[in-house]
Amino acid sequence: MEKWIGAAGICINRKRQILMVLQGKPDEKKLWAVPSGGLEKNESIDECCKREVLEETGYEVEVMEQLFIKEDISYGFQVEVHYFEVRIIGGYAKIQDPDQLIYEIAWKSTEEILELELSFPEDRNLIINLINKKVNEE
Repeated sequence: MEKWIGAAGICINRKRQILMVLQGKPDEKKLWAVPSGGLEKNESIDECCKREVLEETGYEVEVMEQLFIKEDISYGFQVEVHYFEVRIIGGYAKIQDPDQLIYEIAWKSTEEILELELSFPEDRNLIINLINKKVNEE
């Protein structure tokens, strides 16, 4: 079975909101997700994370820490996605996705994330738990 490897960047702002993108192919329903995408040749997994966040949101980020790795099977592929906590170090909200799959960039609260239709519904609890962890650390 072919393996797809990617990275996702989770960015939490001071208001405890998560940076998310509305995404989908032109003929698909648009759903929300954290910025993410596939590993390119000769790229490290954290470089992939930074590039994907920049392409999908316009924000330059630095990787703070790896949070977890999600492994699954999707569309006949073995999928391995590395999730990183990132923080913004530059740029501004601007869609510049070369794949033209991003339709909106927004900061979403825990309450909104509970209601959103997500591209990856299994991420909902992971995201909310991370927000809650940050709240408890303050």
